[in-house]
Amino acid sequence: MVFQVALVLPLVWGRRAPLAVFGVIAAAALAQWLTDVRILPADLALLVALYCVAAHSDRRRLLLAGAVLETGIVMFSVRWTLHERIAGSLVSLTALGTAAAVIGMNMRTRRAYLASLEDRAVRLERERDQQSRLAVAGERARIAREMHDIVTHNLSVMVALADGAVFAQQRSPERATTAMQQISGTGRQALTDMRRFLGVLRDDEPDALRHPMPGLPQLESLAGQVRAAGLPTRLELDGDPGLVPAAAQLTVYRLVQEALTNTLKHTPPGTSAQVRVACSADAVSLVVTDDGRAADTTAAPGSGHGLAGMRERTAAFGGSLDAGPRPGGGWRVAARLGLGVTAAEEGAA
Repeated sequence: MVFQVALVLPLVWGRRAPLAVFGVIAAAALAQWLTDVRILPADLALLVALYCVAAHSDRRRLLLAGAVLETGIVMFSVRWTLHERIAGSLVSLTALGTAAAVIGMNMRTRRAYLASLEDRAVRLERERDQQSRLAVAGERARIAREMHDIVTHNLSVMVALADGAVFAQQRSPERATTAMQQISGTGRQALTDMRRFLGVLRDDEPDALRHPMPGLPQLESLAGQVRAAGLPTRLELDGDPGLVPAAAQLTVYRLVQEALTNTLKHTPPGTSAQVRVACSADAVSLVVTDDGRAADTTAAPGSGHGLAGMRERTAAFGGSLDAGPRPGGGWRVAARLGLGVTAAEEGAA
């Protein structure tokens, strides 16, 4: 009874300390052999302990435990087995020990495989979350650019027209009335653009997708807006606009819009602007210049979001943008968009 308890009880800790448990059980079996207590059912605990070592320890410890077990098998066979049956006893008991070790190694391999699958699942989930955050951040940046371009441009035009209306109110009431009508029209246009943009963002308004976003054909209307606000603007469009995808046309429109808005806000009266757009099968380029001699000290300072948004739009097409003062005075914005970047075309739409 004592030996049976000593052989079986340590298995409770078989997973926590498999090699130590095997050593305790092996010591109990050795004591059994020394006191000449013949084989007991509890001696199967040695096989279970070997399984625990194989399943929860490394191969070096498994080899050590296997060597100890094989030594015990030889000692048992020599002492308690008839001479003519020693070979059969050695083979059968060794086969049982080998089977226990193989089953334990298979369990360890399976457990390691499942752990690797769990780690991979966690890693993929983390990567998916990161991609989702990047996608959300990119979409927020795109929405911010569109909102900035729509609101800033139209408000700048309305402010310029309002200033002109106040100035002309006493001297030329007709011009003041015309300016106020243009303010009203610009405001309505801003509301239309905003509704169109918000409609595209809403899944429950599929009709919004039928209204095209502005492109190269709308540049003349844009130039007319800034002319009405007091900035004489000349537009030159070279090449076939049909060669330029809709996404690239929208980007060109927004770049020209932002450049003219900045000119309208930050240059003194009497400034004029020129817009040149050239289209080809592989690229579209634009140059916006003005001859303003000094900044308008009464203009509100910019946030810098406009230029950053222009660079982001250009980079989406693998293009380049250069903005800075002209040597002879004024400001120059030049950009070139490649038309072979399919992914960028989709992302910039």
